[in-house]
Amino acid sequence: MRKYIGYIAIGCSAWINAQTALYNIGNLEVHTGGQVGLHTNLINDGILDDNLGLVGFYGDTQLTVSGAFAPTFFDLEIANPNNVVLQTGINTFNTTNFITGNFETPRTFTDSYLNYLFDAAPTNSSNVSKVDGYAAITNKQNFIFPVGDAVQLSPLVLTSAELNQLAKCAYFFESANSPSTFPSFNTASKGEDVDLVSATEFWRLEGNIPSTVQLSWNERSAIPLLTDDPLALIVVGWSKATNQWESLAGAPSVGDITQGFVSSSSFVPDEYEILTLASTLGAPQELISIDNYLVTANGDGNNDSLVIPELEQSPNNSLQIFDRFGLKVFEMENYTDEFRGFANTGTIVMGKEKGLPTGVYFFVVEMRDLKLDFQGFLYLTR
Repeated sequence: MRKYIGYIAIGCSAWINAQTALYNIGNLEVHTGGQVGLHTNLINDGILDDNLGLVGFYGDTQLTVSGAFAPTFFDLEIANPNNVVLQTGINTFNTTNFITGNFETPRTFTDSYLNYLFDAAPTNSSNVSKVDGYAAITNKQNFIFPVGDAVQLSPLVLTSAELNQLAKCAYFFESANSPSTFPSFNTASKGEDVDLVSATEFWRLEGNIPSTVQLSWNERSAIPLLTDDPLALIVVGWSKATNQWESLAGAPSVGDITQGFVSSSSFVPDEYEILTLASTLGAPQELISIDNYLVTANGDGNNDSLVIPELEQSPNNSLQIFDRFGLKVFEMENYTDEFRGFANTGTIVMGKEKGLPTGVYFFVVEMRDLKLDFQGFLYLTR
């Protein structure tokens, strides 16, 4: 955690106003290598967009970012358990490090958001540090929105056919039948192949590029109210054209009743008001479950890698490993025992050198020789 002020170039006027805010009405710039720790509110009515250092929001009192213009930062960090409220947006074009506390944005005003430009990416988002409200991307094709509510991280994984000029996402832990910021989306109004629609949570995704999404669930999602078969879970969206819930079913879900994720088919987000989970009336796709595994990647010779005995019968196979939110962290053709707790997909910002964090992961195996698909869990520790 960094809590100091580094080198700042001030092109006009910036000051601490009555010890309550850093007020920029000129041209404030953080030079390369500069590090600025803010323990006070930020009011930006000037130019704050030519930065190459780190700006962090620290302390233990709630902070706000406001003003006429959205500031643009290079590296961004939050370590404030009482959160940072964005009354205007923030742009970032490198790394956002989530330590503790949330960036809060008003769900009633979607033009205030934490916006990731070009190659920018979040790191270390978790239940205790994320975006509680809207996150956005500009000129990005694929992204994991680090969104949730005050209690938990509930990210949406977006994979688009081309660059999104702008896409926005927020998570809502509330019933679609009586949302706080939208009209009702009656869970009883649904199209063919949709059985029961979640009245527990939903995601709002805005964008005009054909895309697929991955949504995850946990015990808080109350999946047993929808189905006792996790393979019956699908993504659904409230269609603006038909005013009902429509199936966006894609690849089979992965997981069990308590946790897992499911992928959608391709759709245009702006054609749907919100997205959530539902059970299907169609026959669930078959995916056989096998044993769960423990990988202790500590080099002691015991359980250092993932070994699946069934694969000895099928040398022509493929293995994919996902984290609990559906992010692919490892994949390999003709797998034997290569997974030792490190990512290899190129989609992980953190974890390649130090190894993936301890926790539960899902794996899916395709045994082409036997024409069988399997899924299971592994617990990774060190």
